[in-house]
Amino acid sequence: MTLTIVSLLPSTQNTNGDAQNAGVLERRAEWAGLAARVVAVERASELPDEVDAVVLGSGSDSSLEASRDALLTMHDELRRWGTERVPILAVGTGFELLSWGVEHLDGSALEGLGVLPGRAVPRSGRVTGDLVVRSPRFGMLVGFENHARDYVGAEASPLGRVRSGSGNGRDSGQEGATVGTVIGTHLHGPVLAKNPGFADAVLEMMAARRGLHYERGEAAAAVDGYAADARAAQLRAAGIEAEAS
Repeated sequence: MTLTIVSLLPSTQNTNGDAQNAGVLERRAEWAGLAARVVAVERASELPDEVDAVVLGSGSDSSLEASRDALLTMHDELRRWGTERVPILAVGTGFELLSWGVEHLDGSALEGLGVLPGRAVPRSGRVTGDLVVRSPRFGMLVGFENHARDYVGAEASPLGRVRSGSGNGRDSGQEGATVGTVIGTHLHGPVLAKNPGFADAVLEMMAARRGLHYERGEAAAAVDGYAADARAAQLRAAGIEAEAS
């Protein structure tokens, strides 16, 4: 059995390298002795018959409407995957596109796919910098945020609490949104490379759906040491070294 990881719209939704989260899942699955492949999908006709995980990265605002229109052709599949507990990781504008919609400074709005609760709304200025989040499901997560909008309406289902940075903004103290195995976040990095435990949790979801067992491979342990050093440095800079574990 080969686990299939779909990378959605990598030609437009990869400005921060977030489409590479799919590659992280593929490689860690292989290190664990599980066959895996990444399938790049730009249109509904390219979707494989079986999907075990979906990654949707972040793009520029200039491609926002085109990306939304492409995703609309896969709307039924995205909703079905969510109900079938296929892990879906959406980052940045990919996260926003799966929400109820995106509001712009000029008062116009772009309707989203409504897979995740909440919507993206204008903020007074762009926020960039390190972001640290404590997630009850995935532990301490680190990454980089770079967004010109806040996110409202997901207070009941955030990914986690902000320990350092802005996250969803509006003084919510929260970051991201989740519904079951559908996860939206502002964390760039790519987030799964910076947070191997998060990647392993997604792989566990993937394997469990297929009746497989996932256990981190020996090759991953060496690589994870580099990630641990980088995480520790970011946590120290945020003044929360004591919670690095």
